Amino acid sequence: MSDTDVAAWSALLRVHAALVPVLDRELQNTCNLPLTWYDVLLELYHAPDRKLSMGELGQKAVVSRTRVSRVVEALGAAGLVTREGNPDDRRSAYATMTEAGRARFLAAAPVYMAGIKRHFTDMMTKQEARTVAVALEKVLRG
Repeated sequence: MSDTDVAAWSALLRVHAALVPVLDRELQNTCNLPLTWYDVLLELYHAPDRKLSMGELGQKAVVSRTRVSRVVEALGAAGLVTREGNPDDRRSAYATMTEAGRARFLAAAPVYMAGIKRHFTDMMTKQEARTVAVALEKVLRG
């Protein structure tokens, strides 16, 4: 493994560790919405009918699969998501975004996007941001 390999990996981990708490704090202070909640709402917002099985949500959301269940439970208690059983498979369930969840997500989106811009993409040129996005997508597809 080269020094460049280690440097790239190290930079990715350090940026993630540095920025996630900052974005979480900004969302909580401005919107009273933890980043984990925003992440789950983001995936549901973009899902067909704003609904995903818990398994699909566990694969798509950035939070761990085991944590998704707890986040959905908390979102349900806040009235932002409903959880319903799957009539075809009693072992699985669906999470569905409510109208209140949609409104809360849309209100938080500008804060989230501004945070990404201010703390991440503003630190690089457009071309560098494109290169980072393309490179990381390659890793995800690999």
